[in-house]
Amino acid sequence: MGILDRIFKKREQENLWTKCPDCKTLLYVPDLNKNLKVCPKCDYHFPMGAKERVDSLLEKDNREVLFENMLPTDPLNFKDTKSYKDRLKKAQESSGLTEALYVVEGNLNSKRVILSTLDFKFIGGSMGTVVGERFFRACERAIEKGIPHVSITSSGGARMQEGILSLMQMAKTSFGVGLMREKGVPFITVLTDPTMGGVSASYAFLGDIILAEPKALIGFAGPRVIEQTIKQKLPEGFQRSEFLLEKGQIDMVVHRKDLKATIHSLLQKL
Repeated sequence: MGILDRIFKKREQENLWTKCPDCKTLLYVPDLNKNLKVCPKCDYHFPMGAKERVDSLLEKDNREVLFENMLPTDPLNFKDTKSYKDRLKKAQESSGLTEALYVVEGNLNSKRVILSTLDFKFIGGSMGTVVGERFFRACERAIEKGIPHVSITSSGGARMQEGILSLMQMAKTSFGVGLMREKGVPFITVLTDPTMGGVSASYAFLGDIILAEPKALIGFAGPRVIEQTIKQKLPEGFQRSEFLLEKGQIDMVVHRKDLKATIHSLLQKL
């Protein structure tokens, strides 16, 4: 076996195991994936990619991926340590997505739905112009077809590389939700770790029903920023989904293995 073969074999073996960041248990990745990326020892919910989310919720038949022809550009010719164009290219290669928002129409059990899912691996799930436009068009399609819209969020907020153009998407996405509400189209949001910034301050909290995964960090500014600003120690579990449920800001905390059945049950009632 040559040197390169040994390197690739070692990498393959390393990729088969991971450590739970919560309980530190060493986990076999294929088994973890079968368990919807939830630690079997402590129930820690590992991050899930957008395509994994779709696979966990929608039937494999009769899916239609939407708005993939809408691609991000560099309207401000932005550059920090590297150009925005290079960041987009790297994000697309590493995530396998064309943008942070992945929109699919499909069947959730017996219900036809529009599912829009943010992927944190794509520049922190940040909301830029294309994310906002894709979400708005998902709202329009839900209205046109008279089917519910389910949105799963995982985001650090607005995309700074697009400046004020990204902040405008807060108004656009909120307007899209308003149009659905006028037409009586159900809208359910599922907040996952993390849901912060401009996404939490816009459509994430506009669902007819707001669900969250266990221990998800949800808020606008992060807890460290808040502590530094107000010079006070924050309560235990502050900004976690259980804390928000206790304060009445979300409707349910749902374990990932129960999410599909819960959403289906809610849609039956709506």
